[in-house]
Amino acid sequence: MFTSALMSAARIRVASSTLSVSRTKAPLIQRSFAGSAAFHIDTEDNKSSTYFDFTEANYEFVDKILSKYPANYKQSGIIPLLDLAQRQHGGWLPLAAMDKVSQICGVAPARVYEVASFYTMFNRQKRGKYFLQLCGTTPCMICGSNDIKNTITDHLGIGDGETTKDGLFTLLEVECLGACANAPMIQMNDDYYECLTPETTIELLEACRKGEPPLMGKWGSLPMNGQVSCEGPLGKTSLHTIPKGCPVEEGRFDGKVDPASVKEQMAY
Repeated sequence: MFTSALMSAARIRVASSTLSVSRTKAPLIQRSFAGSAAFHIDTEDNKSSTYFDFTEANYEFVDKILSKYPANYKQSGIIPLLDLAQRQHGGWLPLAAMDKVSQICGVAPARVYEVASFYTMFNRQKRGKYFLQLCGTTPCMICGSNDIKNTITDHLGIGDGETTKDGLFTLLEVECLGACANAPMIQMNDDYYECLTPETTIELLEACRKGEPPLMGKWGSLPMNGQVSCEGPLGKTSLHTIPKGCPVEEGRFDGKVDPASVKEQMAY
């Protein structure tokens, strides 16, 4: 009995110690870099029974995409087909769209889900008409991305990961978008708006409210401070002449693709 009493007392001390630790333990903070949960939650407009199919016009793109791969490697088209489905569905991917892509590629649905949940370019939750991805990595942060974020949240009345009530804007802070030379910047849908200030950020948001987002510049992005590309305050200081490139096989590429029209060339 004496031994049993000692063991019981030990259990009480362990339990008390565990309880004390659990009370003082700091809460676990999780960060989802994709802005979405890694699992699916049914909603009224996003469940396996929801209807989705490509339009006739987009089925032409489906055929064009699949024609690039051998018939026994149709799964290679999963990423471009998901992108096509997302664009057709207003900027996000419902479960039914992923199931349709799995049928077309002849793979198990899980093979498509794992791709859609891995790449942050795929949105498995609704986004606003203008999806604002704000870079918050070191170069942009040093150059004032926090000021840009505060400007957006104050002007639109939303926080990180939220969408305005009118469905126009969604804001999400993301990792590096590769435009460090023109920090701070945001990616709005497909387009880069760079060299932002609080003032030009508000101008951009108000232009979008009117349905008139500024057009991209010559090189496929738009520095909002008047720059042409990513030259410094002294302007262009190098590459004043066009360097002589490697010869290209005749007929392989005509060299006439304008960077500003690259999305059209890629069938977007």
